[in-house]
Order: sequence, then C-alpha cells, then structure tokens
Amino acid sequence: MEELSPEDRARYARHLTLPQIGVDGQSQLKASRVFCVGAGGLGSPALLYLAAAGIGHLSIIDDDNIERSNLQRQILHADEDVGASKAESAMLRLRELNPSISIEVHPQRLTSENALKLIEGHDLVVDGTDNIPTRYLVNDACELLQIPWIYGSIYRFEGQVSVFNLEGGPTYRDLFPTPPPPESVPSCEDGGVLGVLPGVIGSIQATEAIKVLLGIGEPLRGKLLIYDALEMSMRTLGFSVIERDPVTELIDYEGFCGMTKVKMPFAEITPTQYSARREQGWAPLFIDTRNGTEASIVTLPNTDGLIPHEEILTANLPKNRDIVFYCRSGGRSAMAAYALSQIGYDSSKLFNLAGGIHAWHSEIDSSVLKY
Repeated sequence: MEELSPEDRARYARHLTLPQIGVDGQSQLKASRVFCVGAGGLGSPALLYLAAAGIGHLSIIDDDNIERSNLQRQILHADEDVGASKAESAMLRLRELNPSISIEVHPQRLTSENALKLIEGHDLVVDGTDNIPTRYLVNDACELLQIPWIYGSIYRFEGQVSVFNLEGGPTYRDLFPTPPPPESVPSCEDGGVLGVLPGVIGSIQATEAIKVLLGIGEPLRGKLLIYDALEMSMRTLGFSVIERDPVTELIDYEGFCGMTKVKMPFAEITPTQYSARREQGWAPLFIDTRNGTEASIVTLPNTDGLIPHEEILTANLPKNRDIVFYCRSGGRSAMAAYALSQIGYDSSKLFNLAGGIHAWHSEIDSSVLKY
C-alpha cells in the first residue's frame, strides 16, 4: 500500500468518497503497475483514465508513429505530434494530466523475445492492439506469468471487451481456441471505424482494470461484452474454460495465425522500381483496388481504373498485359493479384505495389496523402 499525499487526497477526492474505493483503495491503485500494449485507438482512452485514476506506474509499448489519419480517434495525440512516436507522445500527454505517476515507455514491438521480460512485475495488462497474433502473444505471456489482462477489440461500429486469466478464469484461447483465417479479419484501415467507438471500449477497459486491481464489482470474467453503436445496445455472451494443453512457451504467433509471408504466385514491386520501369517505357495497367470513398481521398498518378478487390474476379481484365495493383498499404492489392493468378491469369504479368500508397508517400512523393 502506498501512502497518499495531501496532493493525492485533493486530486482523488471523488474516489475517496466512494465506499468501494476510499483511502485504502486509492492507495492500492497508487501501488499498482499496469502494462498497456498500444497507445492508439483503445490505448488512448484507457491510458488517459488509468493515469487520471492514479495508477502508480504505467508501462506503454508501441512501435508506431502518429499519422494524421489516427487523430480522428486516437485522442492522446495532437496534430503537432504527427510523425512522432506514439509511445513517447503518450508519455508526454499523460505526464501533463498526472505528473505524480510513474510512466515507462517502450517504442518497440511486443514480440516472443521480449514479452515475458517486459510484462513481468506488472499487476495487469491492458490490450490495445489491433491484430490477432499480438493478442495470442499477450494471452500466452499473461498465462505464463499468471497475470490477468483486459481485452478490447473494435471494428466499424462494434466493440468487444472481456477479462482474461483472472483467478483461474477463462483465457483468450478458451474463447478463441484457434485463430481465424487472416483474410477473414479486416483491419480498421480497410473497414473503417467510428471515431468515438474506441473511446467507449477503451473506457470500459479502464473500468474493468480498476475493478480487477481493487477486487470490486463483477469483472467481465468468463463474459464477452459486445457493444453496437448503431443500435446503442450491449449484450454479453458467457464462455468457460475448455480442456486444452497449458501454455508452456511463447511461439511464432505470425506463423500460428497463418500470417507468415510465403512466396506468392505474383511479383512484388516497390514504388521506386515501378516508377523506374515506367520511365523506361513500361506501360502496365495500374489498378486501384480500394473503394470509391478511399479513392476520393487520394489516387496515385497514372491510375487506369478503380476495381475494389472483392470485385476483381468479375472485372474482365485483359490477360495479355502486365497489371500492377495497389491499395492503401499492399494487402488488398495482393489479394486481387492472388485471386487472378488462381483463375488462369499469367502470374508473370501480375504485380503488387508493395506498401501501397504509404510506400509511395515515403519513396516517391511525400505530398501524396497518407490516411
């Protein structure tokens, strides 16, 4: 237990008057250590409220830098922070909010090699990630270290929250024993997300974190909360521990989730390589595989057509010409090239613009908008 200073008593006065918290509970929060994976959409509200609540030590890991398209929902950061490290930006903002807490940042990716070392010694993990492999990694590290963690997920207008590995309760592997196919899990970049949605879900995560740390209320242990912003509804689904082998080590989670890169039946071409070949007279079809809304934001020069990747098989593209596909970051365009390679198109004539518009911004023209 940490003793509260006069400044603490003034700052947390509204907590101190709650019977479920009081001086002892606030002292417990001050003594707590929370590890947050990600300082983006979910991490922003979760970290803001955990810092404001007086969690004594926050550790933040995020290897990403701030882009302007993040600011619609990642409220930890400001326009002047574009290009800066999310982890470093988060630390500066949280210190402004509550200078009395301790903050440690790791501007790097959480991996099988560093997860146990970084998470060990914390009381709780808050998951603010946006990909399946990292969720399995967080789950397995917490299972090995016997630490509970708060799960959150967002997509378009829907969010999910649960509490895993709490006092012998179910884990992420009990709810999702096997990972879904990579192509069935669209990203927020591809599908979009309502800007306020991570604020709702991240705030619920912070609420669950405080409840777990204090041992109050009924955490979402063995329950998955599903929030629908369009219907303004919440429902919970129950789940329990299943019979499975215990986690004994951390593994290759990209491979486990089927996301390890394999040689594809088409060529990857960088924007630099593409531009150089065009200057030498190469004239492939240049096809945008995003949707019309995205195309209205930015389109690369010399684009010959817009064909959303899910419509590529019915587009009747010529088989006797080289075709270069592009999208925001290279994922959907790769799916388009792969789909055509499977129905008789000459793979040697199919190309994916590696890194898409983001790579074009970095390699060719920084005035091309990243979003």
